[in-house]
Formats: sequence, C-alpha cells, structure tokens
Amino acid sequence: MGGVWMFKEGFTQLVENPLAEPLDGRNMTGVRRKVLVHVATNGAITNYDQLEEKLREKGWTRYYAGDSNLRQYHKSDCTNDLISLPKSFAYIKTMHMYDIVVKVPNTFVVRDS
Repeated sequence: MGGVWMFKEGFTQLVENPLAEPLDGRNMTGVRRKVLVHVATNGAITNYDQLEEKLREKGWTRYYAGDSNLRQYHKSDCTNDLISLPKSFAYIKTMHMYDIVVKVPNTFVVRDS
C-alpha cells in the first residue's frame, strides 16, 4: 500500500494518489485541475453517463470492438474518428479532455475547476 500521509481538515489521512487530490482547487504540484464543460448547458461533465449522453446527441456511439481496457466512442462506421478514454472516469486527464474538444467541436471546453 503506497501513498503519502497528509494533514488535512484537522486530521492526518493517507492519500494514495496525491497528484490527483485537490488542495484548495489545485493538485499537489500547484496546478489547477481541469474540468470538461458542456458549452450549451455550461455544466461540468463529471461521469461517463453525462458524457455519453452529450456525445450521443452529436452522433457518437460507444465502440465495443476495441481495447477492453479503454472506453471508446466513434462517430460512425464510415469515419476514422475515435475517442479513446480510460476505463474509469476518475483517470481522465487533460489530454483526454482536449481530445474530446477537438473531435466534437463547439460542444465542449476545458476550464479550470
């Protein structure tokens, strides 16, 4: 079991992934965490159910024939557009968010949390 012991909220706790833990809106490296935002609703996308709903509205569907360690979406069978994301939403990084922004233009933006 790995991690870092931190004093937080008046007590000590073990943080297994300190780079992902927010500290006053920033992670341990001092960088603000990013969030994927749906432009039309101005709402943050916080799970795959929300993301999949918004992608479906734009013609994207879940792609099951690819790598089982990834969650993938494709635009249609006649294009090469494919969005590949980690299996768990908790592991989505900024690069994944920008991939979505580029492949689904005028629908999502990436902002500081």
